[in-house]
Amino acid sequence: MEAENSNRTRIIGLRLTPEEYARIERKWKASTCRKLSDYVRKHLFDKSIVTTYRNQSLDDFMEETIVLHNELNAIGTNINQAVKKLHTLQQIPEFRKWIISFDLDKKILFNKVEEIKKHIQKISDKWLQS
Repeated sequence: MEAENSNRTRIIGLRLTPEEYARIERKWKASTCRKLSDYVRKHLFDKSIVTTYRNQSLDDFMEETIVLHNELNAIGTNINQAVKKLHTLQQIPEFRKWIISFDLDKKILFNKVEEIKKHIQKISDKWLQS
């Protein structure tokens, strides 16, 4: 790819109306081209352009999943902060037992959260490919 781009030394200036630009941008974003220049170049030279199709229900699911992922991270952060605060109270024997029990529960919870994150990542990867 680097060798291909090194030969591109000529620039073409092109002025478009906002409507024309919006139309091209909409088509570019619906394609798999990462850069607008790649999309325009393929279009100019009649090369095939792969367009993407999104499943709206899957997109909605992914939005909800991302929100859930962020909430799980926030819960984990809050639990860690609470446990750190409780570790300062280890002088009281009852707290020591509770902290040990809580640490075990926390490990189980965090393992489950990690499993959920892995599943979210798998779904996200699949979603991004479609």
